[in-house]
Amino acid sequence: MLSIRNASKSFSGAMALSGANLDLAAGRVHALMGENGAGKSTLIKLLAGVHRADAMDVSLDGHALALSNTEDARKAGFRFIHQELNIVPHLSVAENIFLGWAYPRHFGFTIDWKRLEQQARAALLRLGVDHIDVTLQAARLSTGDRMLVKIAGSLVSVDGEDARLYVLDEPTAALSEDEAEKLFRVIEQLKAEGVAILYVSHRMNEVMRICDDVTVLRDGKTVLSSPIVDTDRQQIIFAMTGRDLEEAHPKRETPIGERIVCAASGAATEHIRDVDFELHEGEIIGVCGLTNAGQSELLQMFMGLSAVVRGSVTVAGQPAPSSPFEAWQRNIAYVPRERRSEGLMLRRSAQDNMVLPHLSSLSRCCGIAHSKAEETTAARLSSSVRLKAASPRQSVYELSGGNQQKVVFARALAAAPKLLLLDEPTRGVDVGAKFDIYSLMRQVSSEGCSILLTSSDLPELLGMCDRIIIMRDGVQSAPVPADTLTPATLLAQFYHLEAA
Repeated sequence: MLSIRNASKSFSGAMALSGANLDLAAGRVHALMGENGAGKSTLIKLLAGVHRADAMDVSLDGHALALSNTEDARKAGFRFIHQELNIVPHLSVAENIFLGWAYPRHFGFTIDWKRLEQQARAALLRLGVDHIDVTLQAARLSTGDRMLVKIAGSLVSVDGEDARLYVLDEPTAALSEDEAEKLFRVIEQLKAEGVAILYVSHRMNEVMRICDDVTVLRDGKTVLSSPIVDTDRQQIIFAMTGRDLEEAHPKRETPIGERIVCAASGAATEHIRDVDFELHEGEIIGVCGLTNAGQSELLQMFMGLSAVVRGSVTVAGQPAPSSPFEAWQRNIAYVPRERRSEGLMLRRSAQDNMVLPHLSSLSRCCGIAHSKAEETTAARLSSSVRLKAASPRQSVYELSGGNQQKVVFARALAAAPKLLLLDEPTRGVDVGAKFDIYSLMRQVSSEGCSILLTSSDLPELLGMCDRIIIMRDGVQSAPVPADTLTPATLLAQFYHLEAA
């Protein structure tokens, strides 16, 4: 149905795509895979008309297709669900669903709000979602519900503009298991309707389960294109990374220390309560649960982002910091869940973002910037996280999502933290980069750094954590040794069930 040939694009002299090829068939789900910086997002933006290609030949049903702007892509029937949750927070759910579409009107004049809300509900119901109030302000939605709203926006039915291709970029990254299952059912329905689906994901289990074909990009080039039945996980991983990854999660090689680094006793904030645990030197404790059960709030309590209203919270024997500034000063580092809205200055360089909390230690006397020290630190950190960028001076906005995450992670490691707070640190990160991040976690853990890790990736929790805490409606369970759990028993505890 759709053929892309010789797609090339460079940014600031760095090649993002170099002669990439892709063929999509109607009624099939095609996985697009590759490491962060391999060119996946760039290829999607060329298809969407967001960027103009340096060179690219596109044909739809055998006819040449020009993609000069976003309107060309929409008229061709291309629909996009991007990785980042770009919603307009002060608008309603219904208005967000219709962003980019013509609002229904009374006789072509005033907006028909009743019909707008009816059509928005219909789009959500196509996803099997009936719990979201379309009149609600979008800012009040959870992360998972925001993703469902973005997906529903691509399912809006508009006369004369039938969808031919759906492009889903990491659609399940912010979804719970139940929400992801609803999405998979919608994908099956779309396949049956004969549309093509381009599915971008780093979650190998999803790709092997729902995709019919796979194309892998590496360094901007197509290195593998095959039906899923003719390949396997290891072939895909090798095509992505150029190396074999024998073990997904590096094993602990140093014992946990006896010293207590942080502790909570009967602690409560505005959103969580009855938090009780101790984290030892070099220990990794995982925090998990259903969407918005209080995982992020628990980490924010130790970062000075959520005020403790009851009980006690200590770090290194002192009360928890009252602000992020104090936390950084006390060697407490934080990787937030939403990198773009919470963790990055998008228009500044990777170097500026990495050194931001550490400027006082990198400055000359009287607070004057020491540019050489900043450059040396940024170069060292870029190497440690295997950052793919033209240089540390490249704008963060120009980097892939995974490499943006590496910048946030590098900043957290810059001051040798004693407590590292990681909120979904590998979301949207490829398999090779995940292994690099896991290796860094093991390294800092062996050096005595204690880690609190939230994750929706159950194998990640079981493979990296020493103990696991489950949050339910803002209340914490007792920590459980990770080696006594399986994915099934862990997931069952989210729902108060006993695993079979």
